[in-house]
Amino acid sequence: MSDTPASEPPPSARALLGERDYLLFWASRWAGSLAVQIQSVALGWQIYELARRTMPVADAAFMVGMIGLSTFIPVFLLTLPAGEAADRYDRRKVLLACYTAELASVGVLAIATWQGFASVGLLLGVAAAFGAARAFMSPVGTALAPMLVPRTLLPRAIAWNSLAWQTASIAGPAIGGLLLAHSTTLAYATALGLYAVAAFTVFLIRQNTKPATQPGSRWTLIKEGLVYVWRQKIVFGAISLDLFAVLLGGATALLPVFARDILHVGEQGFGILRASPAIGATAVALLLAARPIRTNAGATMFIGVAIFGAATIVFGLSKSMWLSVAALAVLGGADMLSVFVRQTLVQLVTPDPMRGRVAAVSTLFIGASNELGEFRAGVFAKFMGVVAAAVVGGAGALVVTAVWARLFPALRKADRLE
Repeated sequence: MSDTPASEPPPSARALLGERDYLLFWASRWAGSLAVQIQSVALGWQIYELARRTMPVADAAFMVGMIGLSTFIPVFLLTLPAGEAADRYDRRKVLLACYTAELASVGVLAIATWQGFASVGLLLGVAAAFGAARAFMSPVGTALAPMLVPRTLLPRAIAWNSLAWQTASIAGPAIGGLLLAHSTTLAYATALGLYAVAAFTVFLIRQNTKPATQPGSRWTLIKEGLVYVWRQKIVFGAISLDLFAVLLGGATALLPVFARDILHVGEQGFGILRASPAIGATAVALLLAARPIRTNAGATMFIGVAIFGAATIVFGLSKSMWLSVAALAVLGGADMLSVFVRQTLVQLVTPDPMRGRVAAVSTLFIGASNELGEFRAGVFAKFMGVVAAAVVGGAGALVVTAVWARLFPALRKADRLE
């Protein structure tokens, strides 16, 4: 689609409602994200339950952290080739293949649980297969969205993309907690149906989603993406800040432990805790969708990461369910600020033929922060205790914020997202 002339005022958020293919993509993203959340809640709780039958709390918490490592290994190995694939093949078809793989992975979980042969090893193996699908899904999804809207609508579309994820992240854990209280198999079956809906809506997209053919070998194209990110210091600073802040500060992997053995709130309380960060993030995403950041974008990003670290410390020290919920909500809202700035910067400055590869580098960084952050939390919990693991992680995120503000002054001073 052609861009709106610079002389015209920016289109309103309502203009997105006229973009049929984008709305289908958004519906797919929401349904798929809801499925991911329900599956993630069920998987984390099931592994912890299985491990606690034979292990003390610290060792069982470590096994929950192993989900992150199992998911990250395929992400690490496949994300860069996945970015190249997103810039070579029809992005809609690649996304359909990803949903097919996710359908298969959750189908195995449902059958294994239903038939009673689920084990920690099997669940970690399925988590690795799921990670392989996500390695391709993230860069291709990131690269596909800008093809479906005019460039002037891109910041709003990014905010609405985040809103799809965050609203699903509120509903998913809450629904997952209720389903778990009834049946783990039912939770996996629900995720299976949602993945099918997500695949169908992607299938209905009509627009041409094949990027322009890029000359050169696969390795040459991957190298181009790496070099581009390295030379764009604002982009490199933004995604590396997210990497180290979440790597150190992420505490979501420990939520089953807090729910069961510290706050004593059970499966439904666990679902509430898992949904809390998304509640705060959704509130911020709604605000950004209506009123995108106009000025001081870089400073806003650093403030968001600092609040994220501080809220993680409060959560780790809390012994009250409602204080924990509030801390997690603040944590999620602060994270949304930094995510919005990072995603908008990356997508606005990256040419479309390179979006898949640049998104792959970003995915690799973010995947490392999320999945390795879960593993880091599990290791710290084993050797330091669960509370100390959360508190030290939050403090580490604060240190990273201060260091990156000094290392990347251009990012700190970035003003308008244009």
